[in-house]
Amino acid sequence: MSQARLTRRQAMAALAAAAASPLALAQAYPSKPIKVLIGVPAGGTQDVLTRAIADAVRQSLGTLVIDNRGGAAGRIAVEAVKNAEPDGYTLLLGTAGQMVMFPNAYKNLNYDPFKDFVPIVNAASFELAMVVHKDVPANTLAEFVGWAKGQGNKVSFASYGAGTPSHFLGEMLNRAAGLQMVHVPYRGSTPARQDVMGGTVPLYFDTVGGAITMLPTGRVKVLATSGARRSPPMPAIPTFTEQGYKDVVASAWFSYYAPARTPQPIVDRLRAEFARAVNSREVRQQLLVNGMYPVGDGPEALLQTMREDTARWGRIMRATNFVATD
Repeated sequence: MSQARLTRRQAMAALAAAAASPLALAQAYPSKPIKVLIGVPAGGTQDVLTRAIADAVRQSLGTLVIDNRGGAAGRIAVEAVKNAEPDGYTLLLGTAGQMVMFPNAYKNLNYDPFKDFVPIVNAASFELAMVVHKDVPANTLAEFVGWAKGQGNKVSFASYGAGTPSHFLGEMLNRAAGLQMVHVPYRGSTPARQDVMGGTVPLYFDTVGGAITMLPTGRVKVLATSGARRSPPMPAIPTFTEQGYKDVVASAWFSYYAPARTPQPIVDRLRAEFARAVNSREVRQQLLVNGMYPVGDGPEALLQTMREDTARWGRIMRATNFVATD
């Protein structure tokens, strides 16, 4: 074999090795739009968050495309990302419901949040609001509880999905106030909002951001929020704690994930860009206006949050004997 031929082969091998190196991989990524799957129909708070981040990373990562995959209480989107090619072009906006509550609720869940996904960033936390139709004869939580008790088992409450924080805030109020409200799960927040504004259901536990969008219609009232302190976008609305229900406290979060086995250089690139976006002044302002708190925690902090919240929500679910059936 000639020295020239050997040299050419060595050169080609060197080029291939360089192209496969972590640095080259990170520099080449992304070369096409990145798709972010969201497990609820379009129009919700998750869209607001992802659009804000998409605007902030457009110069560095290119286009982020929102793909709303509603159904099965959000599990369709999670399973789609689990089975996607681990190349950094299919991401999940995961919720506390999907990633820490469903493992407690479903006996045969088709994914493991800790094994099937790589955490990127915990983007935002949020609280919930108790939203009632305008014709409900109550302007305070105490008045609502008195009215609901007078209705027997006829009062229903909507959630944006079984096994979600929205669902269990209602169950927590049931236990704390001695109510027997009937849970009506919806396939996402948008249809639930439509029905509470239309009076089909009298009560819906929405995100604070979602409640903010409904108030200008004049068709709903907000009676309480679920944080330890009053929500900055709704400073006039007292918390459940302030109104005598100290154990009715709930918050949740939105985080981004990639499929397991996504190359670490790509995960690192996504982590850096998403964290920069969340901490930018423009995104922070958009989140706060829409009832979300910017977080920006990286993978290790997010994993710790997931472990703690899995245990916390598990205790709450066991106390209500809840097992998901859908």
